[in-house]
Amino acid sequence: MKFAPKFLLLTAGLFCQSAIADWQLDNADSQLNFLSTKKAQITETHSFNQLSGTITDLGKVSIEIDLTSVDTLIPIRNERMQEFLFEVNQFAKATINAQLEPSFLKTLESGTVTHLDLNAELSLHGETKPLALSIVVFKDKAGNISAVSRKPVIINAADFKLVDGVNKLQELAGLPSITYAVPVTFSLSFK
Repeated sequence: MKFAPKFLLLTAGLFCQSAIADWQLDNADSQLNFLSTKKAQITETHSFNQLSGTITDLGKVSIEIDLTSVDTLIPIRNERMQEFLFEVNQFAKATINAQLEPSFLKTLESGTVTHLDLNAELSLHGETKPLALSIVVFKDKAGNISAVSRKPVIINAADFKLVDGVNKLQELAGLPSITYAVPVTFSLSFK
């Protein structure tokens, strides 16, 4: 039994090393934006202020979007989106999960820019759908990784049972139309 403390320390050290090897999303240096179009011609940019996530050294990518942090620059619209569109009382978070090849992270050299097509899954409003991402990946000298969308990702409200919510927002705002397809762009920084 006198070896037990050493074994526990060694085991704890291994778990700490594993945790340190993961990259953590830096919310302050990251953005996720989406566009909405109303009245057929007026397009506005919105964002989410709270993102979190990780990339493990085995290539598992997990990103969580706090839907209560939606920011349209108009407080009443933020509240309406939270209540009627995202229904944050039931569905407060959206998640994106993907798997990178572990060899990709090991061979990604500092200072290089790589274009990558990545299959992911988006879970939003109780629905999970495949998501095709086209991204630019950059690794800096400190080992931090940035991922930026090369093309907007189009999210269709019908795929996530959000049409009724969009219709309610249209009714509350007295608008003739709000589009159901929303382009999304992102710039994510992992430290």
